[in-house]
This record gives sequence, structure tokens and C-alpha cells, in this order.
Amino acid sequence: MLSRFDDYPIHQTPEPIAHPATTDRNVYDRYWFNGYSADGAYYFGIALGLYPARGVMDCAFSLVRAGQQTSFHASRRVPADRDELQVGPFRIEVIEPMRKLRVTLAPNETKLSCNLLFEPTTACIEEDRQVLRREKRVFMDVTRFTQFGCWSGEIRCGDDRIDVLRENSFATRDRSWGVRPVGEPETGGAPAKAAPQIFFLWAPMHWDDTCTHVGFFEDSSGRQWHGEGKIAPRYTRAELIPGVEDPALQRMTGAAHKLVYAPGTRRAKSGEIFMMDATGERTAIAFEPLLTFRMKGLGYGHPQWRHGLWKGELAIEGEQWACDALDPLAPDNIHIQQLVRARMGDKTGVGIVEQLCLGPHAPSGFTAMLDGAK
Repeated sequence: MLSRFDDYPIHQTPEPIAHPATTDRNVYDRYWFNGYSADGAYYFGIALGLYPARGVMDCAFSLVRAGQQTSFHASRRVPADRDELQVGPFRIEVIEPMRKLRVTLAPNETKLSCNLLFEPTTACIEEDRQVLRREKRVFMDVTRFTQFGCWSGEIRCGDDRIDVLRENSFATRDRSWGVRPVGEPETGGAPAKAAPQIFFLWAPMHWDDTCTHVGFFEDSSGRQWHGEGKIAPRYTRAELIPGVEDPALQRMTGAAHKLVYAPGTRRAKSGEIFMMDATGERTAIAFEPLLTFRMKGLGYGHPQWRHGLWKGELAIEGEQWACDALDPLAPDNIHIQQLVRARMGDKTGVGIVEQLCLGPHAPSGFTAMLDGAK
């Protein structure tokens, strides 16, 4: 199948652009954003995923405000052209690659809408490739870049309007592609020898003149199979950013964490993140949460809106819940992001700590699939 992009010299395989290089049905290509104010008055998340082997494109917009989380979900048949980033009333427009993107959600039956412009405050930060094999198969093989920025525009939720101002909004965006579990779980064959286990912590944070980015994957013993830390210069205007990547980016040689969990949950109530440089000097970041965002609002682990599910030619749905009324150990509530206030030496900052911990994790004291902290 040909598409408009086949007229550009961008091919990486002998196939047309619409044909993935891998035959894995879980191949994906994804946009993800968040946005928030430093005082915790609001937090929102945005996602759009393309699953070419499944024939699905889906998206979501989710907002936490005043103790309520409200979400818009939509899904459609995958379009022929990769620049058609639209699902019903939801659209992402790449105005200038790596520099300026617009997200719009037109008024719809869910009563959640937005018109938001993303502008960067850092160059793009490529994370180390993340490859995990389970049961002799590739479970995840992902390339990802992260970019810090700010938003301007507005959000409407029912009769309420939020003015999102460039000078007091913070943003992180994440572009990833490759293979990871999406859609319906596979069936048939021999049962897995071990129950699923994952520990993931991802912590992008904004400071006055820098941004820090730390991420971990660990096994049940606490051994890191992926761990990295980076410090990036932060710019006041996009035109000052030196390029797609920044030669001044500092890649640390090691990273670690120490979490204090809220009892009866798998959610940090405080913690420290450490980065080590080539000389062995250690930088410590302490954080305290301001609010919690459930990632199921963007489809992560959602029982009905899991990524890549076929919902028909076009499906749209909204939902809302009180944040404090949710069971913190229910499977669909485990994956979270927390807006945090942070300290690094004499600097104060704001950022996100994302957590997903299923199954045993010895450093945290977890021994079962979903036991909580004591």
C-alpha cells in the first residue's frame, strides 16, 4: 500500500512506508504529552498511538482538576497516511518538527475539549534503547526521545475553562516507537513459567536553567536492566535551542532511587533520585507529590480502552472519577504519574514521577503481584 510519504526519500526498508519492517503485531508508533502548573491546580495528559499491524489508531486526553480526573477516549481504523494524526474530534498537528506542535480536541459529547500549542524549552533527548526478552521472545524493543517545554491555549471541561499560559505551564513530551505489548493478550501455547513483573520509574523535572531526566526498569531483585540520568540545558525561547539534539547535554554514568511508599499502596509519598557523573560525584533530587494522575486515563492498563484494541471504524467515550475514591491496588490504578515539588541542592523545581510496579520487587518490600506497602 502506497502513501504520500513514499514520495520522500525516507525509506529504511524495501517496503512502502505503510508497511512496518517487523511482522510483530505489537509494533507501534506513539505521541505522548503532559502539562501542568507548578502549584498543582491542574495536570493533563495526551496520547495518540498508531498500531499498523493491528489496523488501529487511538488517542486520549485526560485532565485532573479539583480532585476529579476526566478523560476523552477515541479509536478508529488506521489511516493510510502517517501524517493523518486525527481520531474524530482529536488532532495533533506537527507545525514544525521538534519545535512546535498543536493539539486540538474539538467540542464533543464528552464535554472535554482543548486547543493547545506545545513549544520546547530543551532539545530532544534520546533515551538509551530499551530491549526486554521474556520466554525467549522480544517483549519490548523501544526507541524513545523526551523533550521539555511549555503550553499555551485553553482547556474546557463542562462549563469550566482553564487558561493555560506559557509563562506558568510546564510540559514533557515523549515520542516512542518499536514493539511493546498492546491490544488483546495473546492466547494459546504453553503457559508462562513466571507471573508478569515490572518496575518502572520515569522522572523528568524542570529547574530554573536545566532539566533533569532519570528513568529505570528493574527486575524483581532490583537489578537494573535499564537505568540512565541526563541533565539538559533549558532555554527561554525555542529559537535559542541549538538543534534537534544539544551538544551540551550531560549524560550521567549511573542512577539510583530511594522511595518511601504510602502505606497500602505502590505509590511513593516521598523519595530521592540520585545521578552519578564520570567522577563519581552524586547529585540528589528529593521530591514530594502534589497530585496523582492515573495513566488509565490515557489507556494504559484500561480494561476497555487498552492501547490498540479494535473498537470499530470510529468510537468515542468519556469517563470521570473522584481521584480519592479509587482503590490504589486495583490493577488499572497501579500505573500513575505524580506531579511533584522537587529539591536539588539549593534549587527548587517541579516535575513528574511516573511509577508502574507489578509483581515482586525486593527493594520495595513487595512479594506478591499487588501487595501494598506496610
